[in-house]
Amino acid sequence: MKVNPIDKDKIAENPQSLPYAHTIGSALIKPMDKGRIKGLAISSMYEQTDMQLNQIKEQIELLAKQAKLIKERIEISEKIYQADCGFKPLIGQVYHLYQKKTNQSYVLSMVSPKEWGASCPYEFINTAQLLSDHTWQLIYT
Repeated sequence: MKVNPIDKDKIAENPQSLPYAHTIGSALIKPMDKGRIKGLAISSMYEQTDMQLNQIKEQIELLAKQAKLIKERIEISEKIYQADCGFKPLIGQVYHLYQKKTNQSYVLSMVSPKEWGASCPYEFINTAQLLSDHTWQLIYT
């Protein structure tokens, strides 16, 4: 009878189930640092969500700016449509809004403040352009 030369105390019956490498050529088995893995995952999650929140914040700021511009268009449009006007305004053309010094009513004119010179009988308010939706866009010069 042949005797196995390897000591039974040094051999595992199921070496694949050992929590460590059982031969020199085996793959290195390291215990996982669960705390570090969770920490990295949480850090990545915060970075991603902060980036997404910043994008949403920028979108909100853009929408607020657009809403403010629309509100300004409404306000100037109301003033212009209440103004005295001796002509039919054409879409795309630029006009000038003045306020009468006597009774505080508004006047819409094709004449700019520079064209009036020193003899302007009104107080200049704004320059505006008639848009195709019949609102007025302020022109800043």
